[in-house]
Amino acid sequence: MTLRTSANRIRSTLLVGIAAGAVIAVPAHAQEASDSSAPKTVKTTENGETTIVVVAKNFVPAAAVTATKSDIPLVETPQSVSVVSRDQIDLLNFTDAQQAVRYTAGVFGENYGPDLRFDFFTVRGFTPTQYIDGLAAPASTTISTVGLDLYAFQSLEVLKGPASVLYGSSPPGGIFNETSRRADSQFGGEFEVKGGTDNFKQVASTITGPVSDSVDVRLTGLYRDRDGNPDFTHAKRVMVAPTATFHLGADTQFTPLFYYQYDKVTGGTEGFLPVAGTLESNPNGQLSRKTNSANPDDVYERHQWGAGYNFEHSFGPAFKFVSNLRWSHYKEETPYGVYDSGGFVNTTDSTLANYYKTIYQSNFTYREQVEAFTTDNRIEAKLGSGPIESNFIAGIDYRNIHNVADYGFAGFNETIDLYNPIYVPVEPTLGYTTRYNHQRVKQTGIYAQDQLGIGGFKLLASGRYDWVDSSYLTPYTLVTDPETVNYESSHKFTYRVGATYVTASGIAPYVSYATSFLPQIGTDSNTGNPFEPSTGKQWEAGFKFDGRSLGPGVKIFATAALFDIKQTNVVSTNPSAGPVYGTASGEVEVKGGEFEFVARIHNQLSINGSISYSDSTVLKSNTAAEIGAPLPVTPEYKASLFADYTISKGTLGGLGFGAGVRYTSSSAGSLPGFYNPVVYYGQAATLFDAAVHYDTPSWRFAVNASNLFDKTYVARCSGPAGCVYGASREIIGTVTKKF
Repeated sequence: MTLRTSANRIRSTLLVGIAAGAVIAVPAHAQEASDSSAPKTVKTTENGETTIVVVAKNFVPAAAVTATKSDIPLVETPQSVSVVSRDQIDLLNFTDAQQAVRYTAGVFGENYGPDLRFDFFTVRGFTPTQYIDGLAAPASTTISTVGLDLYAFQSLEVLKGPASVLYGSSPPGGIFNETSRRADSQFGGEFEVKGGTDNFKQVASTITGPVSDSVDVRLTGLYRDRDGNPDFTHAKRVMVAPTATFHLGADTQFTPLFYYQYDKVTGGTEGFLPVAGTLESNPNGQLSRKTNSANPDDVYERHQWGAGYNFEHSFGPAFKFVSNLRWSHYKEETPYGVYDSGGFVNTTDSTLANYYKTIYQSNFTYREQVEAFTTDNRIEAKLGSGPIESNFIAGIDYRNIHNVADYGFAGFNETIDLYNPIYVPVEPTLGYTTRYNHQRVKQTGIYAQDQLGIGGFKLLASGRYDWVDSSYLTPYTLVTDPETVNYESSHKFTYRVGATYVTASGIAPYVSYATSFLPQIGTDSNTGNPFEPSTGKQWEAGFKFDGRSLGPGVKIFATAALFDIKQTNVVSTNPSAGPVYGTASGEVEVKGGEFEFVARIHNQLSINGSISYSDSTVLKSNTAAEIGAPLPVTPEYKASLFADYTISKGTLGGLGFGAGVRYTSSSAGSLPGFYNPVVYYGQAATLFDAAVHYDTPSWRFAVNASNLFDKTYVARCSGPAGCVYGASREIIGTVTKKF
């Protein structure tokens, strides 16, 4: 038996084992081959000289299924879309989605610092809805993301502006969609080990290949153990995502997908520090980023899984049927949640020892379970009549979501000196005593879209009609109280029209108009009627440039856009003696401009750059103090640039260096309210990143640093006791074995 034969048998045995464990799961339109599209290092010899080339052919994206649910190229899409491919994720060593949008225009991430649980970011002033493989993620009532690890995905796409015409209820700022890694017909994969600051430790692996002529499999898994920035905070994560692709003939493929993730965070999370000592001065000195205003006993625990499939069948070259489906389960629990809830005890008498030192603490417990079923089914048709070409889709999607959320609260039960903390053990008796959100939502939407092309001119028109029915128990009632069920129904038509002209040089000016809607839970305190959905609309105009025609080895894609978004029928609060009530009288506007580009030159030089300007304003509100205020975590300016160069020849062949700079202006941390008219901010910050790496065909060694000079800044202050520091310096070393 030869060594080659032995290795092949071991490889086949390994892949068969993966196939046996590849349970069904999450899906979407298959966009890219997996490892055949991932960065690969090639070693050649020319004229006696060794050349090392890191091939990353998808570093510069050409298409994004999120924007149109079809294969329409990005340059022809009349709406801004940012794509962070696996090539970019690997070469820039992004750990999570918050980091992945650092160099993306119009997207502001890490709003709550380096949170250990979720991915917090806004798109054009609004919190986006998360999609996984084209289907809505089972997000909880309070957080719009599920925190599924970035390592599970092949790409992250951000569609900016209203997206309801293809996805139903969504905010006017946009959505982001993550596409799972897929099985490949070529054997390949990696095993990597990471280690770094804050006791960061991670092992991860993905392996793929064929187990027969008609079946490809992949298994992706990760284990992470790390500390947070504050003292006593710690996080563990386990993630596994098996998948397979069954080629059922030349025209049919069936791709089951599955993911499971477990998270446990102890000691609290980032944030909830007082203003004095962070954003403002404190006579006792500046609070350290290590200061923990929570409690070492705090626990956050989460289990989530998704199972479904993607099915595609072609009826000849002109017609295709695509079906996506997923069942999802999401459960999070915080049995101990002590945090700084009231700020400093004494802010007036400087003769007392606790002057600007001792804070109030409360215990907020929370649990939520989300069960979701989602499916999307559509027909795609590519037709032509004379000089006119048509790229048409029509479909129907459906989602059924059930949320059950309860909480407990014990206010001002303890105090702690932030400058000399002595933590009191948490009493495990609070439980989850009060209903927060017991809700079932069913949404059905039918949609159609057509792109008509005559030469370089492309006209895109889309329309959709949605029916949304929800039932929910009255919130803020004891879980032991009798159940009172409330019902709400809404229906809405949304649309998008846009035109693009693609010139021979690759420059494509475009203009578009799109609308959105978002259902709202509750009853208007003025009319007594259920809230109508809020609605959004956006004008956008700009140009795109695809520079692949500049020559072999040159790939550039750039987008410049001006936009104006208005959201109406926004619920604003009313002052009252009891609970805070709302009325749908609000209106907000965000307008601005963005420029973004990605380039890869001769597989040596990679560049990511962006600059954006946002002007956000509350136009109408029932709370007078809000009128004229900017939207929270929406900086006026953001600019970023990262460049990376790899030496290809000589004794240093394979060695590369990268450097980047990111600037974000200050932004409001919250809206002013009738109880607190003060607006607190997050600070402006200029941060530097760097990387050094060495590649061979079988190995990659890399060290990446973010916030290289360890700048201390406040990312956000949402209130007098709601400040959080931005991420401190992070240095992570990575060793990757490629096969």
